[in-house]
Amino acid sequence: MFCPKCGSILVPKPDKKGKNLLSCSCGYKKKDVEEIKIKEQTKESAQIEVVEEKELLPLIDAECPKCHHTKAYHWIVQTRASDEAPTRFYKCEKCKHTWREYK
Repeated sequence: MFCPKCGSILVPKPDKKGKNLLSCSCGYKKKDVEEIKIKEQTKESAQIEVVEEKELLPLIDAECPKCHHTKAYHWIVQTRASDEAPTRFYKCEKCKHTWREYK
């Protein structure tokens, strides 16, 4: 059923006396309801399986300042004004240390 005032769907709620009524977010209440049944049934969905985390970033030759490993993941972000050079971020493949380069 829909609200005659605003057209929103009416939601079943018990009143202070324990009787069922249909109410709307606009304040409309329909009190002369004998029986309310919700026909919608939900099915339990399968659990979401978490697959091991993989980096989807390009792997390049860059030396980590922390562990001196020679491979790092690379991405670019425009952190300043558009007329300035973007900031390059690196993440070490081995120790996961993240650093940036401003060139």
